[in-house]
Amino acid sequence: MLSITLPGLGEIPAAYQDDLVDIASAGDGVWRVGCEGVLRILTPRDRKVAFIVFAEKTLAYITSSMGTPALYPVPEVHFDGPAEAVLMDLDGTSVHSESFWVWVIEQVTARLLGDPAFTLAEEDAPFVSGHSVSEHLQYCLRTYAPSHTVEEARALYFAIVRYEMAEILAGRGRPNAFTPSPDLKEFLLTLKAHGVKIGLVTSGLYEKAWPEILSAFQTLGMGDPLAFYDAIITAGIPFHGQCGTLGELAPKPHPWLYAETARVGMGLDPARRHRVIGIEDSGAGVVSIRLAGFAAIGIDGGNITASGTRPFVLAQYPRLLDALPLILG
Repeated sequence: MLSITLPGLGEIPAAYQDDLVDIASAGDGVWRVGCEGVLRILTPRDRKVAFIVFAEKTLAYITSSMGTPALYPVPEVHFDGPAEAVLMDLDGTSVHSESFWVWVIEQVTARLLGDPAFTLAEEDAPFVSGHSVSEHLQYCLRTYAPSHTVEEARALYFAIVRYEMAEILAGRGRPNAFTPSPDLKEFLLTLKAHGVKIGLVTSGLYEKAWPEILSAFQTLGMGDPLAFYDAIITAGIPFHGQCGTLGELAPKPHPWLYAETARVGMGLDPARRHRVIGIEDSGAGVVSIRLAGFAAIGIDGGNITASGTRPFVLAQYPRLLDALPLILG
């Protein structure tokens, strides 16, 4: 099998072509292979996005369990080091917290079912991490508690989160809920020493993201995260338990959080996109970076391989420090 080159997506090595599945149609049949110039429609294993391939362009159709799909052009991306800016994911990339947030989703489902002994199954894992809270809850409702609404689940979720965050900030919370990624401090300080701007990006609402960031910096003795990062973009600040700006209907794999961090948060000229690179451990995050117009680096430990998005990363490494030679050129 030979490598293939697709508009926007670039070269897909032969070794990763099995990560992508050919499908006949997308968008409830709006696009069909062989109709109106559509040559192929490809989707990664997790089927969160469909790439509609034409002769000279590719469109990305992002599905949504919340009923708000979207269509984006897939831009050509490339990276010329050394980097002027690095865009970093929070959960899984900067801080190991996935098990905590999955536990919260599990607690919500258990309360809805009235079954304190309820636990999620192994096969639920791809559907309760990497996307928005509402999508995670929607999956659990559909699978385990169809008689309840996502509004009920969200109310429970935020009640649990507010309690647990307060306990963690008071030093009484769930042990090891938030652990800095290995070598995070050395990695960040090395970037700073080379004059690289650093933006932190998360689909999580401020209410849940800020305690993670603060906890990691306290553990590492790095002071105030707001004084360190050049930009921190969360899914918005909720008011009285309400949702934020982008977190629920346009989370990763939509491009907006990464695009906002780069253009608004750090003032980066789009003409300099080739000097910016994103770092992610999730398939949704990788697609988000690519649709925002940047090259992506993958970090082991998340679901990049399982989701089928390995073809879209420039390189993948076991640890953050392993990526420094590529980033610093």
